[in-house]
Amino acid sequence: MKLATKLIHAGIEPDPSTGAIMTPIYQTSTYVQAAPGKNKGYEYARSQNPTRKVLEDACAAIENGKFGLCFSSGVAATDAVIKLLQPGDEVIACNDMYGGTYRLFTKVFEKFGIKFHYINMQDAANVKNFINANTKLIWIETPTNPLMNIIDIAAVSALAKGQNILVCVDNTFASPYLQNPLDLGADIVLHSATKYLGGHSDLIHGCLVINDADLREKLYFLQKSCGAVPGPQDCFLVLRGLKTLHLRMQRHCENGEKVAGFLRTHKKIDRVYWCGFEDHPGYDIAKKQMRGFGGMMSFELKDNSKEAVTKVLSSTKIFALAESLGGVESLINHPASMTHASIPREERLKNGLTDSLIRLSVGIEDIDDLIDDLQQAIG
Repeated sequence: MKLATKLIHAGIEPDPSTGAIMTPIYQTSTYVQAAPGKNKGYEYARSQNPTRKVLEDACAAIENGKFGLCFSSGVAATDAVIKLLQPGDEVIACNDMYGGTYRLFTKVFEKFGIKFHYINMQDAANVKNFINANTKLIWIETPTNPLMNIIDIAAVSALAKGQNILVCVDNTFASPYLQNPLDLGADIVLHSATKYLGGHSDLIHGCLVINDADLREKLYFLQKSCGAVPGPQDCFLVLRGLKTLHLRMQRHCENGEKVAGFLRTHKKIDRVYWCGFEDHPGYDIAKKQMRGFGGMMSFELKDNSKEAVTKVLSSTKIFALAESLGGVESLINHPASMTHASIPREERLKNGLTDSLIRLSVGIEDIDDLIDDLQQAIG
């Protein structure tokens, strides 16, 4: 089954009681049992919910995985993965990542005795230098947030094989339409389904996809025991969003390419970070492991003063100044003060994230309107 068909049909069957083509929202907290321990597969909604189960199966199918697990947010899904670890374990993580992930690692899990190494993974060989007997997890974002660096998933995964090291890939920026990390050797794929999977900026949601049954059971135990599960209404909305993911991503990619080209030729722009440029350091890897380059990008002005940056951020009329990404509407963001403010400034600067960087999530509006909006804002 091809991806576009999967997105519409995978995991979804007509409701057996009514024939409804859309999975119902099972808005219930508990399920009646015929006798103690004798039920229809559902006991309590924190543990199981029919709407959530359909979405979990759909997420697994579109990532070419066997098992899906849904959470109340992308951060909740991240939290479950790190809870697989023990005090003394070590994690190798990419040094350019979502600020909320960094905050969770440093402010919550470091105090429980888990050690994190934040490194440049653009050269997979660099990862090998940090692997030791305590390494239990390699954490990858690719493309990275917000500098759009590319990490070779297959090469990094190969380094972990046979060493009792899990590889988790945050695939939020690419979406399953553009990239499938399990096919490249990763053990866990994570999505903030708030973004492209939902696609309409109307929910908070996260999911994990895995192939290994034992790993699925460990993560399911954490999902059930810690309770960070999504409600059925949000699961329904993600299911609805999946049905148009391929159409939306096609337009995100088309618009992204045109916006990136416009910015690169603009006289007031100093640098554009977008992995679809042939001279991007990770272009060859991106072309190999992705089916397109997406609608996420960042840029810097030649005049990198606070005043100039603030003017652009405050002057767009279609690009909304807001956190998040991946919705049908275009967003403009200032990572240093918004999505990545939780990362200490010295760490941001060391990794190349300047105070003047502007990030775009290019939506699916008319491309002429988007370019006109950026032109009038930049001047």
